[in-house]
Amino acid sequence: MLDILQIIAGLTLLYYGGNFLVTGSVQLAHLLKISLFLIGSTIIAFGTSTPELAVSILAALNETSELAMGNIIGSNVANICLVLGLTSLIYTVSIQPDRLRRESPPFILASISILVLAWDLKISRYEGIFMVCLLGLYIWRSFSYKEDFSQIPDEDTTPFEEKGLISHIFLIASGLVLLIGGAKLLVQGGVGIAINLGISEWFIGITIVAIGTSLPEIVSSLIAAKRGYGEMAIGNIFGSNIFNILMVLGLTATTKPLNIKESIQPDLIIATLIAWLLVAMISYGNHSLGKQKGIILLIAYSLYIGMKGTGNL
Repeated sequence: MLDILQIIAGLTLLYYGGNFLVTGSVQLAHLLKISLFLIGSTIIAFGTSTPELAVSILAALNETSELAMGNIIGSNVANICLVLGLTSLIYTVSIQPDRLRRESPPFILASISILVLAWDLKISRYEGIFMVCLLGLYIWRSFSYKEDFSQIPDEDTTPFEEKGLISHIFLIASGLVLLIGGAKLLVQGGVGIAINLGISEWFIGITIVAIGTSLPEIVSSLIAAKRGYGEMAIGNIFGSNIFNILMVLGLTATTKPLNIKESIQPDLIIATLIAWLLVAMISYGNHSLGKQKGIILLIAYSLYIGMKGTGNL
């Protein structure tokens, strides 16, 4: 019964957290005259990457560098294949061609940077500092583009339209807290039920726990797409992956240099290829992700998890 209550409470927090986050973000973009993609790729991306930051730093301090690296790689693959796969399976999300051309290079470069820096199986403190500096450059570059907010907020967000900057930031922060708390409760409840049913810890890890860590991105992207803010959903994934690499891994290596096992190299290659795949899929056709592309991303994620689970990767 306690596990069921945790699941119900988790779903409730996820629902309201996602709505608060999207509502506050849309109105903040409207107030600051910036694009929804920018809000998704910076503020939302930073907030949804904080759990990965905490896990990775603690893992590094506990001398489990492979856990820190696995956390980042697994999260980035899940962000692209699972989060955008599920989102585009239900709602078509699109991005303006000129914005895709402008925002793809830092996304791809961040993916390549982790492949290059970690290929020698270590990330030094100086390399970590370099990555944090790159993050600062990315944030400066992002906010150097001033764009008019071209979309009219929907009826669900208009009650907050006249509020000030502090109110929108508070709404965003509240949404993030509720999303992270809801995901934690849902995972705890799901794990409890799975254990009582005799399901193996390995299966629990690659399903309930893996999906649970991506729930904030999944919920926020689904709600944004449902309201017609597809660029916010795509921006969230672009930004989350960049923040995971440059902020999470950069700060982790700055705190404690990382020594990595050789077994991580195939994952580095796959994560980089999946980043390229996402950009190629969005570029192909009408610069959008729909049901067919969503299915491809979900199949790719299933293959990745299956290969990891069987020890073939």
